[in-house]
Amino acid sequence: CLYAFSPPEDQGASPVNGPSVGSYQSSGKRKVHSKKKKGTITANVAGTKYEIVRTAISEMDFIKARDDDETANLIWNDSAVQHEKIAELRNYQRINHFPGMGEICRKDCLARNMSKIIKCQPQEYSFIPKTWIFPAEYTQFQNYVKELRRKRKQKTFIVKPANGAMGHGISLIRNCEKLPAQEHFIVQEYLDKPFLMEGYKFDLRIYILVTSCDPLRIFLYNDGLVRMGTEKYHPPTEANLSQLYMHLTNYSVNKHNENFERDETVDKGSKRSISWFTEFLRINDYDVTKFWGDISELVVKTLIVAEPHVLHAYRMCRPGQPPGSDSVCFEVLGFDIILDRKLKPWLLEINRAPSFGTDQKIDYDVKKGVLLNALKLLNIRASDKKRNLAQQKAEAQRRLYGHGSMKKLSASSSDWEKQRHTLERRREELKERLAQVRKQISREEHEKQHLGNYRRIYPPDDKLLLEKYESLLSAAFQTFLAGRAASLQKEMNNPLKRMKEEDILDLLEQCELDDEKLMGKSSRQRGPKVGERERGRETKSRERIGSRCLMGPKERRVSNTHTHTHTVVFCFSTGRMHWKPPIKSLKTNTAPSVSPTLSGPIRRSISCPRSIASLLSPSEVRALSTRPSPSVPLATPLTRPSSATLRSHSLSRSSSAHRVPHSSSLGTIHSNIGDPLINLRSKEQEAELVRQTLSALTSMRIRFPGKTEEEAEAVLDEILDNWKYHKAKVASYWLVKLDSTKQRKVLDIVRTNVRSALQRIWREPDVESLHLYRLFHRVFNRLLWSHGQGLWNCFSNTGSSWETIFSKSSEVVSPQELQCCRRLVQLCRDCLLVVYKFVSESRGSLTGLSPEWDDTR
Repeated sequence: CLYAFSPPEDQGASPVNGPSVGSYQSSGKRKVHSKKKKGTITANVAGTKYEIVRTAISEMDFIKARDDDETANLIWNDSAVQHEKIAELRNYQRINHFPGMGEICRKDCLARNMSKIIKCQPQEYSFIPKTWIFPAEYTQFQNYVKELRRKRKQKTFIVKPANGAMGHGISLIRNCEKLPAQEHFIVQEYLDKPFLMEGYKFDLRIYILVTSCDPLRIFLYNDGLVRMGTEKYHPPTEANLSQLYMHLTNYSVNKHNENFERDETVDKGSKRSISWFTEFLRINDYDVTKFWGDISELVVKTLIVAEPHVLHAYRMCRPGQPPGSDSVCFEVLGFDIILDRKLKPWLLEINRAPSFGTDQKIDYDVKKGVLLNALKLLNIRASDKKRNLAQQKAEAQRRLYGHGSMKKLSASSSDWEKQRHTLERRREELKERLAQVRKQISREEHEKQHLGNYRRIYPPDDKLLLEKYESLLSAAFQTFLAGRAASLQKEMNNPLKRMKEEDILDLLEQCELDDEKLMGKSSRQRGPKVGERERGRETKSRERIGSRCLMGPKERRVSNTHTHTHTVVFCFSTGRMHWKPPIKSLKTNTAPSVSPTLSGPIRRSISCPRSIASLLSPSEVRALSTRPSPSVPLATPLTRPSSATLRSHSLSRSSSAHRVPHSSSLGTIHSNIGDPLINLRSKEQEAELVRQTLSALTSMRIRFPGKTEEEAEAVLDEILDNWKYHKAKVASYWLVKLDSTKQRKVLDIVRTNVRSALQRIWREPDVESLHLYRLFHRVFNRLLWSHGQGLWNCFSNTGSSWETIFSKSSEVVSPQELQCCRRLVQLCRDCLLVVYKFVSESRGSLTGLSPEWDDTR
């Protein structure tokens, strides 16, 4: 009887739960109790005039809140909101505007910020026309016009209000002397050779969703609007400058023309879809992939310019919110882009409140998809409010009772207490970062399942492209936040931000070992004995591969008393990772001790196996370790794979091929992980390969562009013979005029070639797993230490030598490996001198690297 009176589906009934008792009334209508409303998502749309927004909210089954309800899960406003309102939001709420986004959405702010970034990255930001802000840049503009006149050239300029919209106040000019000097507007070069379609000029409205600024996440909608002019295009002349229907593509302007076509077919009319335009390009043999790649790069680079402003403003509004937590802000932006006749995209302007009017069916279809897919990507849940209240209660109790707060050190604290305090700080920071990484993994899983017609363009999947964007992001922070927000810039450069889940778990395990050693307790058993009981445990572990997570190291490692383990120690003072020596074998304990300071074992998710050994039984490891290597004669004995060897593959930054797929069977896992174990080498073979590497490094020389090898040697000899003359100039160039990015670029000339040599000699595509390469990596970090002071110390007898990184460590470094490192440092010294001489002889000053040095050969 209870299910017989269940309400229809559009009232939100669940066929599983059914209505609650008492929900059916004698009148036959369902009365929803307040208890039922607690599980709903509310949306406050009082700040919008667009009906399509309310339609999307309704289709998402969100409940429309009262106009004065400030506690709704979603708040939508057509215009930008005050910073105070964002600061007052609770963590479970979402609002559709970021603070600080006006830095690229106002025409004058966009021009000002682009001008700054173009000075340091001119090649990357060549997609915006030359722009002048009046009245501040009136003189520069007149000088530019005079230069054009001297060259007997004449250009057309477009004048726009600094904060205008919908085409209001826009005009074209060719006689620039008539421009008033004191009015506030911007002047931009007019693109007089646009890409035409059926003889008409047009622009593209691209919809972009920014879901977070901390970290930055950008999505591009695969559809949009093509907005065409309503008169056939002709190059601008004095006679047709006033014909705005020809030169302007704004819908708000052209809709008043009698020639405006409101056609419902996809290939006709003055407004069409970008999906149709993409097909038009494909049919006419244009490179569609390059076209969308250029559009994506333009969008990402533009938002990189905004990121320092937005992130700084967001942190000011939300000071207590930890990095990486769910953003309370999101934004749908409208990018207006025009194409020239070579199909190169040019940025016109950015709208932070794009119109969601639906005058035509094409508007309704495109804009409804933009909104619905965006709301799905946001992952707004009814449980967010309840979870947030519980977190606030727990946080209040923690502050009240002091749980989780670390004891402060006093001046009389002993060395043991200081070490414990440092260890606790290290562990807390690692745990916090681990939580952020896992939350990010969960967020990405949701995004992959709910992309709809969006695609993520930042962070990109292409690693090379990601490195390029991160370099631009670093340059943007240095440009726009120079001298302020020091803590924010320090956080952006934190090495933990680039570490994966397995790396952080390795460091946490090392913290446990350090804690046990500090407490004077015996280290935990590194692995079970090879017996039937443990073998059965490993079998159960393999059967749980599809489960949610794997347990701690006790269930993950396979070892015996002869296995040595290399570990990673992260130095917080220098931000580097150090490889510690093998831990001596300990007696096996049946009851391993656990640090009293840990609340429990750190669980490792199934997507992050601790090592290959965690997936194999002891007998399988022995079988793999005794398998002959094809690159080694069969008579050569092979050593048993150590835990360090196995761990190196899980620590590799590019080891995606060795990660365990979620849906793979155990046999598939074996086929994936068997290959690296085949390449194990004996000590004699490694020594021979190190000797070959030393020979290759010795034969390397730094090439001087345009000179022979003998001439390059003569250049180096001349600098060293006249060192007193060159010393101050080299110091000024390296330590003062080059920033950290360009210093790293100089050493990357050596790093790239050494990496190629190691790949060739060791026949190992992933050289990061090699012990020798890890030594080289530490040397490079040491040379870049303290803004390049490490390398400069190599030119003088003062300061700390780079060799102290080995002398202060008990790690065993063979004499040949040390010679390789010395030769590496010598190559870096020579490289700096050649770069210094090359730049000083070029026509430019010693302010940076020539584009010719992008070729690292």
